[in-house]
Amino acid sequence: MWRRPERTEQRIVGLLREGRGNSALRKANIISVVREAGAAAAATTAADADHGAGSASIDIPKLLRALKPFRIADDKRGMMELVVTVGPLVILWIATMLLVRAGMWVGLLLAIPAGAFLLRLFIIQHDCGHGSFFRKKIANLWVGRVIGVLTLTPYEFWRRSHAQHHARTGNLDRRGLGDVDTLTLTEYRALTPVARWRYRVYRHPLVLFGLGPAVQFLVRHRLPFGITTGGLRPWVSVATTNAAIAIFCIAVAWYFGIAAFLMVHLPITLIAATLGVWLFYIQHQFEHTVWEDGRDWSFAEAALYGSSHYELPAVLRWFSANIGVHHVHHLCSTIPSYRMQSVLREFPELRGVSRLSLRQSLGATRLALWDERSRRLISFKEARAA
Repeated sequence: MWRRPERTEQRIVGLLREGRGNSALRKANIISVVREAGAAAAATTAADADHGAGSASIDIPKLLRALKPFRIADDKRGMMELVVTVGPLVILWIATMLLVRAGMWVGLLLAIPAGAFLLRLFIIQHDCGHGSFFRKKIANLWVGRVIGVLTLTPYEFWRRSHAQHHARTGNLDRRGLGDVDTLTLTEYRALTPVARWRYRVYRHPLVLFGLGPAVQFLVRHRLPFGITTGGLRPWVSVATTNAAIAIFCIAVAWYFGIAAFLMVHLPITLIAATLGVWLFYIQHQFEHTVWEDGRDWSFAEAALYGSSHYELPAVLRWFSANIGVHHVHHLCSTIPSYRMQSVLREFPELRGVSRLSLRQSLGATRLALWDERSRRLISFKEARAA
């Protein structure tokens, strides 16, 4: 696992150069720095074991060169992936609607697989946003825009905010846009009691995965606040998507009835949104992720080691369109999702990097603070004991 040992050396040299002041205090400060380095080294060793035995030896520039052939989109494969996702989604949606209108409420159970297919459609939109799903930019553009009406996600607005997420992942100096708000242990301790309470509420699983998905997709995607680039384009994207969503909802509600429409469409949307937020959370919120100060941050290192390889059972991997191979995706975002398994077969050493099983991921919900000393995410309980 990559680290920057020169930071410790620089800090010690800086302390030695301080000619004034209490020499005993300076000595104590140096001892403190060395102890911190020892703790960080121990944490690094543990993290390396967690990231996988071969992770430390990965030559990232060489790997990036080797990944070039996998960046080429396959239009036929992309179209097939689109068809096998949209087709079942439409069938399940109609079947759920007909059963509900017939008074057979058991039909609402179909909202679960329908939500899974809608999630898969969102991940296709995600690929379009990276320009990787189809060869031509215009195809990615318009497929992404149309899908955005169903996923409640304005394509241009989301694409820009998501690009900033990729550009900032793991950078402590550039948090706050396109990610889950994460404080360091030092920052948390400096908060007032009320601010600590607010942060604890925000990080509670019931808020993150209960209230959060509805707020994100039903409210925040309706107004493009937070984007500082692109001029009016994000606002135009949101306005046109909102208009298209309104037309779609009014037309379908008029045909089937507003009560039936809400009874069917809202659960499907919220199931997909919740699954999507969970996947986004677990892609970067795991114990041995990577966070660095801006001066020590590396895009490639943060991508490979600060993004998880969420190893799911085959069925769940299909429904999530290989988004679990997130460390490779962040390292090279122009690789289509349908090529990710080929990457893992070609480079088996990547399987063990930042690997996270389904069982392990459930324990990640308690993690909420980045501990600079141990270099890992910790829980509030661990923070109290530290």
